[in-house]
Parts: sequence; C-alpha cells; structure tokens
Amino acid sequence: MYAMQELKDKYIDPFTDFGFKKLFGEENNKELLLNFLNELLHKEEGKIVSLSYLKTERLGVSEESRRAIFDLYCENEKGEKFIVELQKTKQAFFKDRTLYYSTFPIAEQAIPGDWNFELKAVYTIAILNFIFEENKNDAEKYRYDVMLTDIDTHKVFYDKLTFIYLEVPKFTKEVDELETNFEKWMYVLKNLKRLDNIPNKLQERIFERIFASAEIAKLTPDEYRDYIDSLNSYRDLKNSLDYAKSEGENLKTIEIVKNAKILGLSVEQIQQLTNLTKEEIEKI
Repeated sequence: MYAMQELKDKYIDPFTDFGFKKLFGEENNKELLLNFLNELLHKEEGKIVSLSYLKTERLGVSEESRRAIFDLYCENEKGEKFIVELQKTKQAFFKDRTLYYSTFPIAEQAIPGDWNFELKAVYTIAILNFIFEENKNDAEKYRYDVMLTDIDTHKVFYDKLTFIYLEVPKFTKEVDELETNFEKWMYVLKNLKRLDNIPNKLQERIFERIFASAEIAKLTPDEYRDYIDSLNSYRDLKNSLDYAKSEGENLKTIEIVKNAKILGLSVEQIQQLTNLTKEEIEKI
C-alpha cells in the first residue's frame, strides 16, 4: 500500500503537517528553524543564538477555556517566545486565532507574588498557503509585519508583540531572481515539492541541508507511511474545500465537517477549520 513508487515527487511537501514538522520541528533539524527565524526577524530581533522547543498545547485559565494547539512553539536564549503556524487553507477569523494564540505566551510569563509586569517579546509567525481576501489586489506584497502602533504618527507604540504573515502564493520570483536568503527560503517553501534537484543558486550548506532532510527516498518506512497519511489528509481537505466553494457556503461547511470527521480530525481541529460550535459539529 505504501510502496515507495507511489509518489513521483522527490521531496516532501512543506505544507503537510508531516513535512512542516520534519523540516522545522525535529531536534536534529533545529538549525533549519534557527536559520529561518534569523532571516525572517533579523531587523527586529537580532541574531538568535539558540532555541528550545516547548510543548505545543496550551490550556486556558480554566477548564472551560478553549485550548490552543500550536504547530510549533519555541523559546530563544533570551526567553522570548515564538509561535510558528502553518495554515494550508483559508480560515474564517484566522487573524483572531493568531491574536488569541499570542495571549498564551504572554500570560505564561506572569510571576506569582511581587512582579513588575515586565514581559519578554512574543512573535507569532503565520506561513500561509492562501491569500487573505482583503489583500488579493495587493499582488506584490506577500509579507505583513504587524505591531501595536500609534494611528497618527505610525510609530511603534509597543515592540514586544509582533505578528508576521507570509502569503506564500504571492511569492512569484524564479530561482535566478532570488536576491536574499529570505527570498531563497520563500522559494523553497513554495516550490520544494515540485523540484527534482537543488538549483545552483541554492547550493549553500543550509539549503542543501533542507533538501537532504526533505528527500522522500531517505524517509524510514514509518516516516513514509506518516507522510503519505499527512499528504492524503492535505489533498482530501483541499479537494473538499475546492469542491465546497463551488456549492455555496452552507454546503462548503457541511462537506468540510464530514470529510474532517472521516479523516479523524478532532472536534477542536474542525472548530479551527469552520468556526462552528461543538454542538453544531456533532449534528452534522
């Protein structure tokens, strides 16, 4: 069932859950995440020397509070927190979701007893395989850096809370047009699964490491099975969304829920996809 010849691709798809965690979420590939964050944040953060992975599930202040399940959650040597989210398809209130997620690493910094409220910086990074509807006419802008600013002066009012949204489909540069390492990262995220070899312009140690880690032929049998399952889930979800879009909003939501249940997604995950209540999901 999982024979290696089933896939013609040479490299894994970073927009599958398995592919994202393989490249960024494994201890032996931490250098890749470190390099990516440094390229992404060098203007705001300065060089990050080290990272520690943190548990990706966070509970609210009470049992009734909604849980937050991050794709990737880590901390640097300064105690600053980084949430990295991969979003494969459009989701209603996704910006609200990222704002909600950012409250967890903020609240976790509270110290019992006498505390002066000093906080470490929190960064929420969203790698998107879609374009926000309100941004679709701004074809050349694919990166959005968001901080608390003063409306009149446009100056940053508070610099310890940063949101970065990367609309990957808008990145259209070909490999020969790449100028910076960050652009090379964007190119890899968008095109890795389509490539058959490492382009000459990407033959640098860090990118060679990415391609080596992403090579499907080097996966163990268990990893390969996990990747196939993750890839099929991604394709099924995408196909369901594409089909549902043509059938109207109500049918779209129903189809998403039904397919998500077949794929074994949890109620919490379906809520993230649809923004339905638990009761509404259980009725479908």
